[in-house]
Amino acid sequence: MPADEQTAPSSRRRGFPGAGRFAPSPSGDLHLGNLRTAVLAWLFARSTGRAFRLRVEDLDRVRPGAEERQLADLAALGLQWDPPVIRQSQCQDRHRAAIDTLTAAGLTYECYCTRREIQQAVTAPHGPMGAYPGTCRDLTEAERAARRAEGRPAALRLRSETTEFEVIDEIHGRYRGLVDDLVLRRGDGTPAYNLAVVVDDDAQGIDQVVRGDDLLPSTPRQAYLATLLGLAIPRYAHVPLVLNREGKRLAKRDGAVTLADRAALGETPRQVFALLADSLGYRASDPAELLELFDPATLPREPWTLDPDNMVKFSANP
Repeated sequence: MPADEQTAPSSRRRGFPGAGRFAPSPSGDLHLGNLRTAVLAWLFARSTGRAFRLRVEDLDRVRPGAEERQLADLAALGLQWDPPVIRQSQCQDRHRAAIDTLTAAGLTYECYCTRREIQQAVTAPHGPMGAYPGTCRDLTEAERAARRAEGRPAALRLRSETTEFEVIDEIHGRYRGLVDDLVLRRGDGTPAYNLAVVVDDDAQGIDQVVRGDDLLPSTPRQAYLATLLGLAIPRYAHVPLVLNREGKRLAKRDGAVTLADRAALGETPRQVFALLADSLGYRASDPAELLELFDPATLPREPWTLDPDNMVKFSANP
């Protein structure tokens, strides 16, 4: 599908309102980079009259209590979402149905490669750099049986019919990126991220995806997969990350970077929100105030570098 023909998800065409979303993984507390992206996702959605939904992407590592703390932090900042909160682990029936659809169309194959084998493999001839080399793509039935006899678990991959796909991003413009034979189902039977996110976005009526620009390279894969499933492609906006003092992506190990950390230093959620708003070029201390000022065209295009030890405390009423 040409990028300029990308439209709203099929769920919206069926009469549901469009929506944006924030979809954290419950692997720990949200840091200021995560919270800044959540604020931007909320702003993009509300400023365009969309619903704003939360989805807990819990197919991978889950830490007890992390989901509850994440939702509490978002609420403390004043971000209101449209219920219910969806948990990805509860949606595996539709993930499996999507995989069945692709398999019935002859677009999947079993892969027995280990992570190390994939890392050590040479990219397939004429294939894009970094692509899965197709080691298991054309195995015979006897070869597959031999690998099963070795006790190798089989992941399921997409039999891609292209090597690249173009999307339109509100921050980056036209972006053409790699598409390879991505994993649809892991060796343990769990639906893979790229498959689950595409299926769940459509099911929730998500027609606007705002997230960190570290995820931009995976977006052509997801958009291409959506077309194979007969789903329309959301509007994308990949926003700049928050970096630490060394210029690397902010992480919880970088100091006092969570809402709880800042509270321990005497800062209120309103002060933290004011700091996040300032990083976007605005002076506001709550979502409603920031929404009145928000203009996507003026957003910074460069990452925000954060030094938790030298953060300026913002007044609750900037």
